[in-house]
Amino acid sequence: MDRIETKEQYQDLIAREIYTVLKFDTTWCPDCKNLDRFIGDIIEEQTDKDFYAIDAEKFQPIAEENDVRGIPSLLVYKNGEKIAHLHSKLAKTPAQVREYLDTLN
Repeated sequence: MDRIETKEQYQDLIAREIYTVLKFDTTWCPDCKNLDRFIGDIIEEQTDKDFYAIDAEKFQPIAEENDVRGIPSLLVYKNGEKIAHLHSKLAKTPAQVREYLDTLN
């Protein structure tokens, strides 16, 4: 999963007409590392979505404007709008993440 490195990259990605899933995380977060263990298989299954990671501390203003209050959080964007938000407490298992992403289809 590629990482967002600039605010401009973030803005370009969320403005697209396809589902863009952003994983808000940090380098020190144990739950983020747990999610990383299984997210690869889910990304392969979700071919209609593009996935990126963004550091919630490095891009704190973006995290705050998107109401990211826990990490990891998975947010989905399309045409510049946030259309879904999976909070950290509900992103702990592959089943929870799959169910969340499948509701978008």
